[in-house]
Order: sequence, then C-alpha cells, then structure tokens
Amino acid sequence: MTSPQGPIVPPDLPEPDIEPRRTWLPSLVWVIPLIAALIGIALVVKSVVDRGPTISILFSSAEGLEPGKTKVKYKDVDIGEVKTIKLINNHTQVEVVVQLTKEAEDFAVKDTRFWVVRPRVGTSGVSGLNTLLSGAYIGVDAGHSQDTQKLYTGLETPPPVTGDQRGHRFTLRGESLGSIDIGSPVYYRRVQVGQVVGFSLDKEGTGVTIQVFVSAPYDQYVGTNSRWWHASGVDLRLDSSGFTLNTQSLATVITGGLAFQSPSGQPIGQQAVDNATFRLGADEADAMREPDGPPVRVVMNFNQSLRGLSVGAQVDFRGIVLGQVTAIGVEYDPKARNFTMPVTMNLYPDRLSKRAGGTVPAAGTPASRDLLQRLVQHGLRGQLRTGNLITSQLYVALDLFPKVAPATIDVSRDPVEIPTIPNTLDELQLQVADIAKKLDKIPFDEIGTNLNSSLKNADQLFSRLNTEVVPEARDTLSAAKHTFSSAEATLQQDSPLQSDVHQALQELTRTLQSLNALSDYLERHPESLLRGKPGDKP
Repeated sequence: MTSPQGPIVPPDLPEPDIEPRRTWLPSLVWVIPLIAALIGIALVVKSVVDRGPTISILFSSAEGLEPGKTKVKYKDVDIGEVKTIKLINNHTQVEVVVQLTKEAEDFAVKDTRFWVVRPRVGTSGVSGLNTLLSGAYIGVDAGHSQDTQKLYTGLETPPPVTGDQRGHRFTLRGESLGSIDIGSPVYYRRVQVGQVVGFSLDKEGTGVTIQVFVSAPYDQYVGTNSRWWHASGVDLRLDSSGFTLNTQSLATVITGGLAFQSPSGQPIGQQAVDNATFRLGADEADAMREPDGPPVRVVMNFNQSLRGLSVGAQVDFRGIVLGQVTAIGVEYDPKARNFTMPVTMNLYPDRLSKRAGGTVPAAGTPASRDLLQRLVQHGLRGQLRTGNLITSQLYVALDLFPKVAPATIDVSRDPVEIPTIPNTLDELQLQVADIAKKLDKIPFDEIGTNLNSSLKNADQLFSRLNTEVVPEARDTLSAAKHTFSSAEATLQQDSPLQSDVHQALQELTRTLQSLNALSDYLERHPESLLRGKPGDKP
C-alpha cells in the first residue's frame, strides 16, 4: 500500500497459530436425505414383509376393473388390489392379477370364490348400487380348505349363499324347472326361509336337479317326511266348491318359487341331513299325494273325436283318480277302412288297493290279472266324459256297464288293451241319427197325397150333410118338438087325465085298505072261513 507521502509500512503482526485438521464429520445438509432413504428402505421392507400372496382370477370380461385402482373386498374391508389385466386363451378370457394383503393370506385357498360386484337386477332384488359412485370391485367368499391355490375362475354372478351363512343345502329332483331361477325364494308355510342356489339338467335328459339352501333356524323344519313342490305363478282351480285361488306371494307370481311342508296330520320327522334328496312335485296336490307304486300301462281305442282330451288328463274310477293319460295317437284300420284313436295311460292300482283296505290284489300278480279279466267280463269299460262344462275338457272314466256287449282282454299284452264304449252324448247322437234314418223311410209324400184325398172326400160329405141330411133332421126335430108339446099338455096338473088318474088312485087306495082289514080278521079268526062270522045266521 502507498500513500502520497510514500509507502506505508504495516506494523508487525503476530504469527498465527496453526492447528492440525480434525476428523471429518457429515454436514447437516446430508442428514435429511439419509433419513428419507432409511424411511424408504423401511417402507419397502415393510411392504415386502406385509405383502400377501399374488393370485390370478379368470373372468369373461374386465368391465369396470382398472389396475392399481380396483380393490378386492371382503365384507367391505380391503384385502387386496388389482395389479394387472391381460387377455389370455386366444382373447376369450381376461386374467386379472390380484395382490392380496398379508392379513388375507388365508383367502388363497382352494374353495375361495371371487366375482365382480356391479349393479345388478335379479330375481332376488337389486344389488351393487353402491358401485355406481365408488366403482366396481372384486367380492370374495372365504373358503375353508387347507389347500392353497393361485389360479381361480371367477363367478359371473354373485353366489346366492356365501360360506359364512348358517343352514343346510338340499337336492330336489323334478320333471321340469318351471319358472325357477337362481335366487328364487323357498317358502315354508308362506314364510320365505331360503332360496334356490343352482340347477342342472339330468344326464338322461328326463328331469332336472335343483339345489336349494334353507337358512338357519328354519332348516330344522325340513324333515324326512317333508314334501316339496313348485309354488310358481297362480294356482286357479274350478271344482264343485267353486273357484279356488292359491299362491305363495306376489313374488312367486312373477319370478317363481318353491315350497315345502309335511302332510297334514303327520309329523315332520327327523331333521334331514345336509344335501338330502327329495322329490319335487308339480304342485301341492301332487307333492302331498301318497306314493303310487309301479304304474301299469294300458291303452284304450276310441272311435270318436278326442277334442278336449290332452296328455295329463285324469283316469277316474267312480271318483278315485287311478292315473293319467300319457299319449294320444291315431291309427288307420285298412280292413274296416276306419280310423281309431288309441289313448295310452298309466294306471296305479295301489291307489285303489289303499282305498279298498288291501283287498285288491297287488299289481302284476296273477290274481290281479284274473281280477281284471273278470271285471271286463262283468262290463268294465273305458268311456270319455266331460270334466268341465266351461272348458269342455275330457277325462277317461273306468266303470262297470252290465248291459254292454261281451268283450275279451289279453292280459299278456303290454300295454293291456281295455275295451271302450261311447259316452252318453255320443249314444244320444247315434240314437238321434237312427231316428232320423227311420223318419227318412216314412213316405211323407204318399201320406200327404192320401191325406189330401181324404180331406176332399170329407169336404164332399160335409156338403151332402148340409144339403140333404140337415133339412131332414130339421123336420124330424120339428115333429119331435110337437110330440113333446102334446106330452107336456097331457101331463099338466089340471088336465082331465091327471084328474082321472087321481080318482082311480084314491079308489085303489080304499080297496087296498079293505083288503088289509079282511086279511087281519082272517089271521085272527081263521075258522070264519068255515063257520062264517059269529053273528051271521045259517
């Protein structure tokens, strides 16, 4: 440094003390990133430790599912999340990879079920409305198996019964599904106690198998003596008591349903075990009917119209339903050049045997065949009768007609042919036709001609009577009138004839009185006839 006066000389400074460098310490600037890294590592470790198993679920569609957003829920609790979605199996299915939580590790077992919860409208009601705002999610029905599994096939619809519901499952076997669907209600004494959980067609194709679930505590009412039937729609009947309307509820009219109950007056019996099998009746009457035993196939050939007769029509014996019609056919007889209408039916002789107290022989025995032959010989015949005047429905009646023509039966045939007779209306029609034929033979034209001739002759006779007989009759009547007038004048009270007759009658009366006195005297004095009166002189 300089100045105008010259260079400035600094004063003497003390020598600095030099100390050796200490050990290196991190700056506070590095502390925060280090703590963040440690926290991140801890979170990663925690996520790896807390991560549950990864499973794959196959669906037919991924509608409403999004990776990283769609949750897996059990009772509205998140137990996992969808990670990826991809197409597999030639684009026919969707594979949804789900990451479960550690707590949900026991859900990855063999019998766990998964489905997509969306808004749905079904027979059991409306479900999944909350997903309209929150979005679809995957629902879970926890399994109870001990075997783990990684690949599942998702359900397209929610299961009607989940694994945590208490109750019993039962199997029903019937001829038709009717209007039943999964979720259809099950009723006991008109109280809904369960629902249909599944159905399938039998392997032979002859019927259906229906799986039902009855919730606790109502499952205790399903006993070994319970009867099941279709309670779908409206059961409207017209009988001698009038119209009868029967239905379980308004829901069954639209969606169908099933019902069960033990027969009236009989106990429920021991509680049925899980998956017990029952017969499903077409209606309550069919379900409550006692077991019929083996059927006997018979056929009846009718020579009349079968309009009004249908398959399922009853076969009646004096008010007892013995069976139903199973088939209706038509056959042509080239010899007679006529058509016959064979009606095949199943008869249940056990129904008659039970009503008769077991006095009727069992079906299929030689005694039963002998009885059938004797009944046919005594007039057993089949006849079509009208069962309903409004609908004109027909049924087959079996009855004894002693005055019918003799007939034979071959009991060795299958089906057995039972002879028939026309019904009363057909007989009346035949009689009317016979009368019409007889009337047609009467010569009405000839009779009319003869009658016309007779009327002409009668007209001529009446003309002669008017011109010839009537005047003569008029003269005869005048003469008769003159005669009657003369007789009347003679018979008048003041006529001379009347006076003479009166005087003659008086004289005759006096004579009779004298004779009466003489008779009395002679009765008292018979000797006077010889001696005379005592006072007379000789």
